[in-house]
Amino acid sequence: MNPDTRDAAVTATGLPSTMAAIGPFLPRTHIAYFSMEIALEPPMHTYAGGLGVLAGDTARAAADLELPMVFVTLMSREGYLRQAFDAQGNQLESADPWAPETFVHPLRAKVAVLVECREVWVRPWLYRLQGRLGHVLPVLLLDTDLPENDPQDRGITGVLYGGDATYRLRQEIVLGIAGMRVLHALGFEIATYHLNEGHAALLGLELLRRYPLPPDTVGAGELAFDAGPVRRSCVFTTHTPVEAGHDRFPYALYERLLPGYLDSGQVRLLAGPQALNLTQLALNLAGFVNGVAVRHAEVTERLFPGYDVRAVTNGVYLPDWVHPAFAALFNRCSDCWVHDPETLARFDQVPDADVWQAHERARADLIAHVAGHTGVALDAQLPILGFARRMTAYKRPTLLFTDTSRLRAIHAKSPFQVVIAGKAHPRDEAGKALVRQLHALARELAPQIRLVFLPDYDLAAARVLVAGCDVWLNTPLPPMEASGTSGMKAAANGVLNLSVRDGWWVEGCIDGVTGWSLGEEHDDATASRKLYDCLEQVVLPLYQRNRAGWIGMMKQSVAKLASYFNAHRMMRRYASEAYLQRRGSAVRGATHPPA
Repeated sequence: MNPDTRDAAVTATGLPSTMAAIGPFLPRTHIAYFSMEIALEPPMHTYAGGLGVLAGDTARAAADLELPMVFVTLMSREGYLRQAFDAQGNQLESADPWAPETFVHPLRAKVAVLVECREVWVRPWLYRLQGRLGHVLPVLLLDTDLPENDPQDRGITGVLYGGDATYRLRQEIVLGIAGMRVLHALGFEIATYHLNEGHAALLGLELLRRYPLPPDTVGAGELAFDAGPVRRSCVFTTHTPVEAGHDRFPYALYERLLPGYLDSGQVRLLAGPQALNLTQLALNLAGFVNGVAVRHAEVTERLFPGYDVRAVTNGVYLPDWVHPAFAALFNRCSDCWVHDPETLARFDQVPDADVWQAHERARADLIAHVAGHTGVALDAQLPILGFARRMTAYKRPTLLFTDTSRLRAIHAKSPFQVVIAGKAHPRDEAGKALVRQLHALARELAPQIRLVFLPDYDLAAARVLVAGCDVWLNTPLPPMEASGTSGMKAAANGVLNLSVRDGWWVEGCIDGVTGWSLGEEHDDATASRKLYDCLEQVVLPLYQRNRAGWIGMMKQSVAKLASYFNAHRMMRRYASEAYLQRRGSAVRGATHPPA
């Protein structure tokens, strides 16, 4: 049987052991969550940044809630990138491999997909994710590094987000098409497919091919398949309003990689006439579409008019992100906060002294981490401003340093120190220039202002940083911030957010209570003046002169923000609104997708 027309091809060898491993999950698994990256454990380099970290938090909350889910991602044997710096602050990149055999179990079932007329075989590996209450969810990692594959195909699942457009589309063929065939081959009976970003959108085409319409019912220029069942099966979460976040590929490349798979004329009806737009494809083949914050959903509807885009605001998996000292306070506050984070609304009753003592422990861990990784000794008596996220232009990581003379003057009256972390994508030259500029600023401002750039920001470093800072700074160009989950993690540790009013902060900010808003300024000069004014007149004086007032805001940050912006609330929303509801079409009032 030709592998481009079958659902899956399965090797017989080793099937009994595969079924023994996967069999217990089959009767109770009906929802499949596809994500290019998932952060499962710090030593497993299967994530690049916020998208993967959110997917990992999603999986852990789903396990706690015993949702009937399986997660599908790529093996990414070589990781995303390992970051180092030279003496001038240039980002140096190298592979970041990990050892799959230590964490995951190979399943001997294999499927094939035709890519450039070659059979590309894909083997799933199983990671067993155990929730806090003992429930286990399967995570399948797709691997093409198999001896039966052509050498150029063995590396498809090697580097996360690596290579050129051809490499990326081959990865997305494996994720969406082969990933779906893997589920079928293993015996999963899936009713709902959740696409975490557009990378897995080709899954929709794989589903669509199951529902051809009678040829005599299809007119010229019309879709020759019934999209209704596909839309009833698919949920699509879009994560960014940034243009680069929406994958587009030339149709000539699609036709070269997937000859005979599905006529490109048909695909153009769903994915756009000019290029294969995977976001557009997902929008047209999903019955439930959502953004990751209320503001983001509004922005997405403007970017893609004609679609109903709901809002399911992101949340974070609190047990993984709160410092042990704060977790101990949470236990005193509520004996069920892990499963019912809304009970943290009582945190404002915790004594001030206990909150500050917990914070000092978290800050001491950060100071030790910075010293161990950079050799820089932070001052335990000075407030720490933290900024950590992907290094790219719209995040505006240098906004704090727009006017270094004014910054020095503010520091002279109210001393502070700054810790920064984040990776630039290897092909983002502007992002790498920002990394270099921040290192130059650190040299320029020394020794008066300590500015430290932590190298190789990863899951382990993030857990220390979000808990140990005093202020969490976020300065994106609005409305480019879809959500911003790092601020949620900081808030859960009583770290106060100082942020542009965008993403989740539109919902989370009560100015002067849970943190501070910097407004929605687009002009860098105006935005930086607002930032300086707030630091000089409000934030730093409060820290220095009114410790009780500062701790009061820390308590409100936990009580009002951690109790809501958590992954358990997020997954309950998905379960009730996306997974259990009958889905029609996200296309607003139309039988056919918008042009």
